[in-house]
Amino acid sequence: METIKPETQEMNEEEKPPSSNPRPARRWRVAVIANVKGDILLTEGAPDDAGAEFDKPETIQSIQKAIESDGHQTVFLPADSRLPFALREYNPDICFNIAEGLGGDGREAQVPALLEMMRIPYTASRVVANAVSLDKTLTKRLWREAGLPTAPFQEFITGDEALNLDMHFPLFVKPAREGTGMGMDAGSIVRDEEALRRRVRQTAQLYRQPTLVETYLPGREFTVAVMGRSDAAGWSRNPQWYQSDGFHRFPLLEVLSQESVTPGVYGHAAKKLNFGEVGIPDFACPARLSAKFAAHLSDLAIQGHLAIGALDISRVDMRLDHEDHPCLIEINTLPGLTPDFSDLCVIVKAQGISYRDLILEILYLGAARFGLMAFLPDMMSERWPVMPSLTPHIHKPLLR
Repeated sequence: METIKPETQEMNEEEKPPSSNPRPARRWRVAVIANVKGDILLTEGAPDDAGAEFDKPETIQSIQKAIESDGHQTVFLPADSRLPFALREYNPDICFNIAEGLGGDGREAQVPALLEMMRIPYTASRVVANAVSLDKTLTKRLWREAGLPTAPFQEFITGDEALNLDMHFPLFVKPAREGTGMGMDAGSIVRDEEALRRRVRQTAQLYRQPTLVETYLPGREFTVAVMGRSDAAGWSRNPQWYQSDGFHRFPLLEVLSQESVTPGVYGHAAKKLNFGEVGIPDFACPARLSAKFAAHLSDLAIQGHLAIGALDISRVDMRLDHEDHPCLIEINTLPGLTPDFSDLCVIVKAQGISYRDLILEILYLGAARFGLMAFLPDMMSERWPVMPSLTPHIHKPLLR
């Protein structure tokens, strides 16, 4: 396995933080909202990897610990049918949302939509971006419209549709609306029309949704973390992280899956393995790339993030074609946050940023969008002013 080495960052004089810090004016009640593995009753006939994107209790506890380390109170609220009542009872100031949703199109938008209806602030992307990102076909259409590079693709409903003329074997088949490598293994690569039809029908029947077919990309695979927005530095506790466009450039993570349990495919069976287990891919972070090419991939990821309206944090997967040209594959607007395991956390650690700082950065970038941050003098940054108890959220505006 490749060694992942932390990067160091030098701070120029002009990049030093201002004399007053953007901080919460008081302690918050923070609800961490998620779906927990094993807590959801899956429907009969669901695929073996159903619920793969749900989080372990340990991940939720790690997020709570990071938030509480800065003085806030947290509670975990399951993202199920009881969530509206739990939100009304707990009355949070802001929600840290990592919920995947419970079935249906655009399920990752279910919790953001509820929070907007109840006028409760929350972190990361809003309703439309979360719905779009789960729909891989729609995402690729938006990227293509924006002029971003993506492999030729076609969506199948039944498997009987005529194959588009710009589609050439080998092709890659996967569910159009799943994450965490679900429905992807060595059999996803098909080399003739008979295998294509068979795989499309199997996938559509098992996952009960359209199937995305795209030209197979044989080159190197990278995942690129995106953090920031145009005004991020103004609200960050670490303004030196951000470049002039408001985004932070993380090191790139290369996935070396040739010898993995799913050779050449970063599928669910490989993604669920822990470091050191047999069959896990190798990872290189920072990836061995020229600085110019790495910067190009980072810029593509940011453009892909912006093209679907994502906010604050995302992770973009891309792969090189047979001529080593990068193509965007998909985007995750709710990237995994399991410490030392999820791709984003591995990337952040490789740059020497702590898990605590990552979680608090996501929290405070989200809070700033809803007017919850204030500029406090340095001498006030380590203590909390006395404030009245929490007030109802019905009048809080949605700023972005």
